[in-house]
Amino acid sequence: MRFIDTDQTRAALSFDAVIDALRTAFRDGATVPPRHVHAIESGSSRGTSLIMPAWSDRGYFGVKIINIFPDNTHLGLPGLHATYNLYSATTGVPVAQVDGDVITVFRTAGAAALGADYLARKDARTLLIVGSGRIAGLVAQAMRQVRPIERVMVWNVRAAGAEVLAQRLREQGFDASATTDLEAATRQADIISCATLSTVPLIRGAWLRPGVHLDLIGSFKPEMRETDPACFDGTTVYVDTDEAPTKSGDLLSAFEAGVLTRDAIQGDLHQLTTGQRPGRRNDEEITVFKAVGSALEDLTLATLVVEAATA
Repeated sequence: MRFIDTDQTRAALSFDAVIDALRTAFRDGATVPPRHVHAIESGSSRGTSLIMPAWSDRGYFGVKIINIFPDNTHLGLPGLHATYNLYSATTGVPVAQVDGDVITVFRTAGAAALGADYLARKDARTLLIVGSGRIAGLVAQAMRQVRPIERVMVWNVRAAGAEVLAQRLREQGFDASATTDLEAATRQADIISCATLSTVPLIRGAWLRPGVHLDLIGSFKPEMRETDPACFDGTTVYVDTDEAPTKSGDLLSAFEAGVLTRDAIQGDLHQLTTGQRPGRRNDEEITVFKAVGSALEDLTLATLVVEAATA
């Protein structure tokens, strides 16, 4: 079994390749059983562990274990940690272990950009990032692959985190700044990307201007949410997979409020990539993309990394 470390994993991934690979993967499909979810309690610590398997006709079977501990922010640690093991789907022989943290952040930001490629206005230039963690740190790079992003605003519940990310983005060539006024930033943005572990609404539907694209990639459990239900009232809603309506606190709260029904969700990434659904229909439409993540994405990127290392 080959061990592919953090630097090797990161070196094998670029967003042009990642987004193209995800587009193909969602179009062609794979076998993705429901994830296993376990609540982890140790003393006063509380976390969640997800076990996410997937396999495809390309001959690989992969399993990701990702642990989410939101209180890590108080310890100066990332909230997410993951490992990824890849096997032969025909023999079960272990093939490689890949850095699961790198896989997770690249696939999450890449899937967000893939959704935006179908749902954001073609002229979207101003991006608001809500959050400042590892996934939030890659959103601007990913979105720039599909839209002409010029200006980036960063808001975070801890203002210092927003300042650090904004500085890092400036070093990458973005016109980036931190903001403490989330409402004002929301009202200016063409794309809003939320990548947090929040359990309380951050973005309000009343703040969304016509034509904006709202990208929600942080929350993945019923008790987590990044928006109020008004964000789903009269907007065009897409999801990454059919797991989202059963897992996402944002969607579940909108269902409960009566502003959205499951049947009103317009489609998912498979339907967008195959052309079964139209995506954005006009420049005034408010679009929402709610993702909870898929093991298909992890398998796709792990395969990219292993094949690059083998080559």
